Amino acid sequence: MIGAHHSQQGPRSWIFVGLRWLAAAIVVGLLLYFLPLAPLRAAIARVPASRFLAILAGYLLAHCLGIAKWKRVVNAAGAQLDFATSAQCYAGGLFGTLFLPSIIGGDVIRLAVGLRRSPRPAAVLAGNVVDRFLDVVAQAGLVLLGLILLPGSLPAELEAKGRNVVVAAAGAVMLVLLLGIALHRPLLGGRSIRFRRGLARLRHAVRGVSRRSHVLLIGWLAGTFIQMTFLVLAAQIATYCGLVLPLRAWLFAWPLAKLAAILPITQGGIGVREAALVALLVPFGAPGHVVLAAGLIWEGIIIAGGLIAGATAFLLRRAGAKDKAT
Repeated sequence: MIGAHHSQQGPRSWIFVGLRWLAAAIVVGLLLYFLPLAPLRAAIARVPASRFLAILAGYLLAHCLGIAKWKRVVNAAGAQLDFATSAQCYAGGLFGTLFLPSIIGGDVIRLAVGLRRSPRPAAVLAGNVVDRFLDVVAQAGLVLLGLILLPGSLPAELEAKGRNVVVAAAGAVMLVLLLGIALHRPLLGGRSIRFRRGLARLRHAVRGVSRRSHVLLIGWLAGTFIQMTFLVLAAQIATYCGLVLPLRAWLFAWPLAKLAAILPITQGGIGVREAALVALLVPFGAPGHVVLAAGLIWEGIIIAGGLIAGATAFLLRRAGAKDKAT
C-alpha cells in the first residue's frame, strides 16, 4: 500500500512542478507582451558573457557564506554536521528549489541528507527553521532600511504599500505564533509517546540554539550580508543593461520582490519576482523593459547557480559514498 501511494504521489508531484513552470512561462509571457521587445533584447545584449560569469561567481561565493551560516546555526542546535555534509545539504536545497517537486522548495532536499547524517535529527530540523527565520528577518531589515532612506523620493502611495507589506508580514508572524499557542493542547491531545518525545527533542534543540545569542547575531549579520550581496549584484546587472537607480530604491524594491517570489505560484518564484520588481521600480522612473531585462538575466544567474549546486551536491554525495566504502 505504501509503495502504491508513493507511486501515485510521484507523478502528481511532477505534474504540480510542470504547472508551476507553466505559470512562470505565462507570467513572463504577459510581461513580454506588454513591454516592447526590441528595447528589451537590446538591454539584454548589453551584458557580455564575461560580466554574466563574474556576477555568477559572486552569487556562488555568497552562497558559500550561506553554507557556513547554515552549518553554524544547525550545529548550535546540536546537529554535529561537518562542512562537506552541510555543503551537500545546502547545495541540494538550491537545486531542489528550482528543479524538484516540493511544496516548500528545497528545504525537503536540504533536510533529507542532514536528518540521515546527524546523530540528532531534531537538531537539524530546528536549526533549519531558525536559519530560515534569520533569512526572513534579514529581508525585512533591508525593506525597513529602504523605507527609512526613501522619504521624499518615493511616491506616497507606493511608500504606504511598502509599509503595509511589512506590517502585514509582522501581523502574519504574530498570528501564527498566537495560533500555535492557542492550539498547542488540542493538537497534542491523544498523540503517541513517541511523537511527544520527538517534539520534546525538537523543542529542546530550538531552545538550545536560541540561548546562543551570539550565533543568532552572527547568523543574522551573515544573512543580511548575503541578501545585500544579491541586491548589489542585481543592481549591477541593471547598470549593465542601462538602468542606473539610487541604491535606496533597490533596498526598497528588491527585498519586497523576493518576498513576493515566496508565493507558491510559479517554480522558484520565476516570473513573479520580475513582475513585482517592474511594478516597484517603474514609479522611480525606471523603464519597465530594462527592469525586466535585468530580472531575466538574474533568473539566468539563479538557474545556472542551481545547476552548479546540484552538480556539487551530487559530487559530494559520491565522495561521501566512496569514503564510507573504504
